[in-house]
Amino acid sequence: MNSTRLRLALDSGAFEIAPEGRIAVIGAQRGDDLSDLPKERVEVIQRHFPDHSYFVKQGFDTATEVGGPYVAAMVRLPRAKAEARAAMAAALAATNGPLVVDGQKTDGVDSYLKDLRRRGDVGEVISKAHGKLFVVNGASLGDWLAAEPGLVEGRFHTGAGVFSADGVDPGSRALAEALPPRLKGRVVDLGAGWGYLADAALQREGVTSVELVEADPPALVAARQNITDERATFHWADALAFHPKAAVDHVVMNPPFHQGRAADPRLGQEFIRAAAAMLEPKGHLWLVANRHLPYESVLEDTFRSVQPLAQTPSFKLFQATSPKRSRKG
Repeated sequence: MNSTRLRLALDSGAFEIAPEGRIAVIGAQRGDDLSDLPKERVEVIQRHFPDHSYFVKQGFDTATEVGGPYVAAMVRLPRAKAEARAAMAAALAATNGPLVVDGQKTDGVDSYLKDLRRRGDVGEVISKAHGKLFVVNGASLGDWLAAEPGLVEGRFHTGAGVFSADGVDPGSRALAEALPPRLKGRVVDLGAGWGYLADAALQREGVTSVELVEADPPALVAARQNITDERATFHWADALAFHPKAAVDHVVMNPPFHQGRAADPRLGQEFIRAAAAMLEPKGHLWLVANRHLPYESVLEDTFRSVQPLAQTPSFKLFQATSPKRSRKG
């Protein structure tokens, strides 16, 4: 939520908030300044664990799903179109007051503004800092509510708005096919999504446990449906801050490389360092990445042995062994 646009909207009277009642702020991210809102009345709805935790630490009431009723609802536009539409529809259905939409031009805010003007009553538009904030006083958005996707490959549940909801990610499929027949010991699937790689790991001989670490609750709910093996445990957590109770033998991962809309390879690089920190001294990292991502140097800095696996036109795969700084105990 852009604080400059929000302050201008409040100062100009573009919208008014009732003197009592809860205010929903949907999709706020770490670092967003909500100080112009009455903190004791704000509920931040954020399902991504690191951002959710940030607002918990700031002392806000938080949730992972829209509840209500609210006297006003504010949506910070996310990257995915389906997720953005579903957030606006859910917010409007849960509030008796204005819906405030805020986003950058790179978030497609102009397109949403055009669509919403065709569907209902849109008030004043605040343009500032390469983005826009506008107020929706009423609109018909029922068809924007996210529908649950069907089963992937006839057996995997996913979830509306989760990564790779409509099919197996090609990178994850390539890594699953490249895993050896035997993976002895304890495994962590870092950024597990709805559990495709964890499922593949559990099919390997010698696996004693798999811990699925995922920041998105709907993805983790789907993973619990997909994996009922007693060797699996599930963690809603920040992959970069997760610490297993004991060092593990393997980490499998297809790490994200976007922060918002911008590609940021540093995120995947931090995943690699996090994996190294939780592995046994002779542990293994199994990694897939888009071919353009610069991960080789951090792998070589972090592990004693780095071996390429089968390559594809779009992806590169690695086995990295023996972290230079591994967790003990």
